[in-house]
This record gives sequence, structure tokens and C-alpha cells, in this order.
Amino acid sequence: MPIKPPAKKILIAGATGLVGRAAMKQAATEGVEAIAVSRRRPDETFGVRWLPLDLADATACANAAPEFAAVTHLVYAALHERPGLVAGWQEQEQIRINDLMLKNLFTPLERTAPGLRHVALLQGTKAYGVHVRPLTVPARENRSEMHEQPNFYWNQERFLRDRQQGKRWNWSILRPVLIVGNSVGSAMNVIPALGVYAAMMRRAGKTKLDYPGGVGRVAQAVDADLLARAIAWSGEAAAARNEIFNVTNGDVFVWPNVWPAIADALGFAPGDHVPLALDKEIRPREPEWAEIRAAYGLASGTLKDFVGLSFEYADYTMGYGRDKPGPAALVSTIKLMQAGFTEVMDTEAMFRKCFAEMQAGKLLPPREN
Repeated sequence: MPIKPPAKKILIAGATGLVGRAAMKQAATEGVEAIAVSRRRPDETFGVRWLPLDLADATACANAAPEFAAVTHLVYAALHERPGLVAGWQEQEQIRINDLMLKNLFTPLERTAPGLRHVALLQGTKAYGVHVRPLTVPARENRSEMHEQPNFYWNQERFLRDRQQGKRWNWSILRPVLIVGNSVGSAMNVIPALGVYAAMMRRAGKTKLDYPGGVGRVAQAVDADLLARAIAWSGEAAAARNEIFNVTNGDVFVWPNVWPAIADALGFAPGDHVPLALDKEIRPREPEWAEIRAAYGLASGTLKDFVGLSFEYADYTMGYGRDKPGPAALVSTIKLMQAGFTEVMDTEAMFRKCFAEMQAGKLLPPREN
């Protein structure tokens, strides 16, 4: 008689972020039991049980640990970002808090959950120093890392590697590029930032949507739902055990070239290149956003609650102020595909999908023809 594998139960840390939300959605799609934790309540849980938890509070994590006794898979997508998002990436306090958060959660989890089988940890292209230097193209796992640049990634990775020695559980590290999806209040999600910008332009009577960023560079993105499926795959695939993988949609894009698809998704014709600092010019316009919300009956809340730090992130990733092409920021996904995860997505289709989801959820105004 075949041995029935133990039940799968996922703990998702960082439920309000792009990755955490997509991971909850994926768990619901698979019909897998899951618990999600975060400081604030997510706008949507997809039926996943949610618990309030501040990962920076070691006592709170220890007290919550009995709830995690049957957990077999941890998706660690929690992230602490400092005010002044981009500058914070090089601050020691940002490194310290992110390092502490993982330790606070994992130490009691490992003691309480004897059936733990897999830990998925999220990093990104800052592992290759994209925020401080041109990337080696394409950046490859275990070859192109910038370990000399202080980064909480290295603290968290060393912690997991050390704890995993001689244990039955294994880990996978996933390094997505620009993540695009549906989330509220995230530090790094261009969809609400660009959606609000478009709504402001509509309010001003514009029918063409100008591109507010800088001169484009060749880059990559990944759909949050696709990333969630890659995370789920890593938790089961033997080829993913104790391995690191870059994750992308599989194509490349340049912001000015994808702008017509973005404009169309928001109900505009593409406009001209008119640089605009979204964080400086759009973020302070709470009264206008309140009028837009009231006019359309939106459920998205204030700009602070809805967009988070993403105006600044949109300026950064679209290269506001850049007057010549920046160096290409490309990673290789050969390792991931050879290991068995081969799903891809057209990046223009991704942008259309994500805006449509936020419009359907009454988080952004509907597309006007």
C-alpha cells in the first residue's frame, strides 16, 4: 500500500506585499491549507487564514509559534523598507531589521514545526548590485553576486544555510526582477503608482498619457502570479533543493516601448515623453485623489495607504532624470528552466492584466474608451 505523503501547510510571511498576496492566491488555487501573517490586514486573503504579527517583535513571534505547529512550507516574503526607499537600501538599520525579522520568525517556527520541509526565501537583483553598479549581463546565480556590498540578503542567506546543516528541511532562494502585480500599500509596485498618475491626468482633461520616466534601458519584469507559481514549484521539486534561481517573465522590455500598452490599458492614447517626478508631483495630491475616489466609488484608500512608497520606486525603476540609456539590467534564467520551471509571460500582457485586476476590484478608475 503506497505511503501517503504528509499534508502540506504553508506559512506565508509578508501577506500584504506583492509576493505574499500572490502566494496566498496560489495556495487558494491549489486548495492547500495556509496561514498568512503581516502587521496590517491584507485587502484580500483568498480564504487563507490571516494572523496579525509584527516580525520585528521576537516575543510576539514566539507567542504565535504554536499556531504554526503543522507548517511544512515557509514562504518568506516579508520585507522592511525604510522611508526614503532607495537610499534605505544601503542603510545598516534596514539590514539589521530584515535580518532580525527572519530570525524572530524562523527560530520558534523550527522548534514548533517538526514537519517543516521547505523554506522559500526572496531576494532580488540587488544581490548583483543593480542599485550601485551596472550588472554583468546576464547576471548568473553563484557567479555574479556582489557580496562586498552590505545587503540583508547575505545575512538571511547565511542564517538559513547555517540552520539547515544536518536538517531534514531544505531551502530555495528566488531572485525575481521587477515584480508587477496587484497589491495595496506595497513599497515597490508600479501598478498603483502609474494608475493614480493616469487618474490625475484624466482629471486634468488629458486624453493622451505622457511617459513620465527617463530614457529607457533594457530590463526585465516578472508577473507576481507567475512568481508565486515558481515559489510553489520550488517547494516540491527535487532540483530546487538548496538552490538559487533568477525568475523573470522570459522576455525583455524598455519602458518607453511598453508605454503604449500601459496607456491603452488605462484608456489613453500614448502621449509624449514628458519627465515628471511622481514622488514629488503626484504623491502630495491627496485632496485630488480623494475626489477621484469619491467620483468612482473606489475602495483604494488614501495615497499613503494605497501606493505606499511606490511613487519613489516608479521614479527609480523608470529612470526619472536619466537623459541617456542606462546599462542593460538582465539576468539569466537558464538555471531555472533547466531545473524544470519553464513558464513564461509576455510583459505587455502582464501590464494589461494587472491594471485590469485593479480596475475590476475598484482600486483604480475603470478604463474609459
